[in-house]
Amino acid sequence: MAPVRLRGMIPLTLTGITEALRASWAADTCSPDDLARGGWTSDNPSMGHCDITALVVHDFFGGELMVGEVHLDGDQQGHHWWNRFPSGIEVDLTREQFRLGQVVAEGRAVQRPQAGRLRAGMSTSCCVTGTGAGSADIPAGDRGALTRRRL
Repeated sequence: MAPVRLRGMIPLTLTGITEALRASWAADTCSPDDLARGGWTSDNPSMGHCDITALVVHDFFGGELMVGEVHLDGDQQGHHWWNRFPSGIEVDLTREQFRLGQVVAEGRAVQRPQAGRLRAGMSTSCCVTGTGAGSADIPAGDRGALTRRRL
């Protein structure tokens, strides 16, 4: 995948965007629903960030937004978001948040929510300021670019 170049800036790659996103995850950027369930801690920083992370990746690389139900012990716990690039590769930058045995059902492609439906205070450009160039490749062991696997 070719790097994205913003006018007058260095090229942004999936690796660079991933690093910037990971550096931005915090309790005050966590989904309010997940925060209310007590899900976010610094030990599990991706918790509650799948929606905004998928939207930022979608802004830069296009493709489809994917959503699947999250289940724990047979009970639905919410929804999980990730990306499917135009090439068909599925990338989930927040998959590691599921540490309690949650199962994410097979996803479906969804339309991007309207801007007014984004979480208050979140801008899809707020997380990528100052990212540097890096490799756009997705090596098998790269923690920052996890390929979605069917459960």
